[in-house]
Amino acid sequence: MPETARRPESHRYGNRPTMKDVAARAGVGLKTVSRVVNGEPGVTADTERRVQEAIEALGFRRNDSARVLRKGRTASMGLVLEDLADPFYGPLSRAVEEVARAHGTLLFNGSSAEDPEREQELALALCARRVDGLVIIPAGDDHRYLEPEIRAGVATVFVDRPAGRIDADVVLSDNHGGARAGVAHLIAHGHRRIGFIGDMPRIHTAAERLRGYRTAMEDAGIPVAPSWTSLGVTDPERVRRAAEEMLSGPEPVTAIFAGNNRVTITVVRVLAELSRPVALVGFDDFELADLLRPGVTVVAQDAALLGRTAADRLFRRLDGSLVAPERIELPTRLITRGSGELPPAG
Repeated sequence: MPETARRPESHRYGNRPTMKDVAARAGVGLKTVSRVVNGEPGVTADTERRVQEAIEALGFRRNDSARVLRKGRTASMGLVLEDLADPFYGPLSRAVEEVARAHGTLLFNGSSAEDPEREQELALALCARRVDGLVIIPAGDDHRYLEPEIRAGVATVFVDRPAGRIDADVVLSDNHGGARAGVAHLIAHGHRRIGFIGDMPRIHTAAERLRGYRTAMEDAGIPVAPSWTSLGVTDPERVRRAAEEMLSGPEPVTAIFAGNNRVTITVVRVLAELSRPVALVGFDDFELADLLRPGVTVVAQDAALLGRTAADRLFRRLDGSLVAPERIELPTRLITRGSGELPPAG
């Protein structure tokens, strides 16, 4: 049989090779093989080469199951999202998965659909399957149901929104500061009648962005008329109705601040039907925002950094290097593209 077609010795004889077999073939100690297999320092290049050659010849595969069971873990974690179809959560989920993979951990994820009961059911189902940790974007405002799981050792980190009624790690964007900066940008371009359309007020991010809007208006000494703010579901029909009401009447708004990417997309469609220009700044970037005419000015979050920071925090907690829960707030970034720089019409 040609050398390139030769099967590993362990396959030919039906025995699963062990680290002892690799050590014997390479002429090194068991600890040296362990260092090479686990990527640890302290092995010379020549010794590492001999060990790798022995591994290849024998067809050795590290037994991850035995390794994680010795640590009392399952090498799995759960991610509970609001909506898997929302483009904001794509890079966040991918970042969590990449960190999990780097730690040899399998990721399971699911969507709460913004339903607190479904969130609880999904989180507890993952715990029942003995995941080592959870990263949760909360739908509810009471997470005491997780206290027994956390006491049992399930590392839990919340992301995008804080946990309700428990003290736990959370990684957030600066929603208040980002909205404040976006609205201040509109004010700086001459706008005084600025509308705000956001998500449901019980959601932390929606409430914080509304607070940022009000702070910017107060900073500029501009009183907010009741008809200038609208919070509710992000269904396109509801958002369209809110936008049309703000844009009609004797004193329509000259600018709109949209509370998230779904709201922004609907508002873009409404504004495209108007004959007069209306300024727009949206919270969250979205695909093709830079290709519209004018491009859409946005307050951008780093969704990938949110996910990566939350996952890193979870593994640090699993390793025992953390004690007290911490609130981590990441900055946002205003990206100017043209829509937020339009002056008031007339």
